[in-house]
Amino acid sequence: MNLLSVIPLNVFVDRFMEGGPLFMSFILICLLLALFFVVMGFVNLKKDAVKSKKMTNLASDASVLGLVFGFLGSIIGMITAFDAIESMGEISAGMMAGGLKVSFLTTVFGAITFILPRIGIIVLKTLQRS
Repeated sequence: MNLLSVIPLNVFVDRFMEGGPLFMSFILICLLLALFFVVMGFVNLKKDAVKSKKMTNLASDASVLGLVFGFLGSIIGMITAFDAIESMGEISAGMMAGGLKVSFLTTVFGAITFILPRIGIIVLKTLQRS
């Protein structure tokens, strides 16, 4: 039995590639950085409060950057889709829906990149105040 057939990882990889590897990679880097900064904020919570707050701010900035990359990728994807529609003339509703779906994948991934670290940031800020 193949391990990859058990894990639905291929679905995520397919969506990642479908959304455009360039922007999706930038968003993934922002997600990883934001999560790293959140973890470092928790690690430094008791040892160094100033460094913990700095890590919290860096996590916040990285998550916002991921969200912005998501919107930028979506806008560029929509412009590309509309250019293709313009050059083809008439298209089917299915083709239009497929183009819009691909353009919104970066927005969804950017929103996830914003929301997941934001939960950690809220908890971290609450602990920093107490």
